[in-house]
Amino acid sequence: MKNNSSLKGLLIAIVVFIIAFGVYFLFLAKKNYFVVDNPTPDTYYYKINNGSEGIVAGGQFVHVDLNQGKNSIQVFDKNKKLLYDSAFEVNKIRGLINIAHQDYYVNDQYYGYNLKKDSLLLALDKTTIDGKAYYGGARHFNKLYTEDFYYNVDEDYDKIIKNIQKVESRSKIFRKQDYLNYYKEYYKF
Repeated sequence: MKNNSSLKGLLIAIVVFIIAFGVYFLFLAKKNYFVVDNPTPDTYYYKINNGSEGIVAGGQFVHVDLNQGKNSIQVFDKNKKLLYDSAFEVNKIRGLINIAHQDYYVNDQYYGYNLKKDSLLLALDKTTIDGKAYYGGARHFNKLYTEDFYYNVDEDYDKIIKNIQKVESRSKIFRKQDYLNYYKEYYKF
């Protein structure tokens, strides 16, 4: 076979294309999953959709599989006494089950060029936590299930988001104490 430079170029392009997709899916792609979270010191047992029994210890979270549409959950205390039996609707590709009905806050972090973070936060609503006002308009949540966020409790905000032409935001759900720690560290008022 003759030395065909067009064929070599095509093969090199295909290999580079495959490597680029491999790097993206292994390292860069955001994983979508659901979390059962327990910020309390107590241990809970649960069954989702009458499946196998799961356990979530105090201060931990567990990744779970959920179906799109209606799901059910049974929650038991450490003595395996039924605490509640409930249902919830799944519409998105990531979510959080608040097994202990604790306080969470969904916060928006803004990205963009020429962003004046402090003046932007002062223009947003205030959130009152334990009698103290916090700027930024974080939304309080304490129900069983939510999917109204971008980053889950076990993920961090991206440090930099490239190719933003305007000011954009990404939301993250925080446990109450994690939000207070984040606010104290990130915002300097």
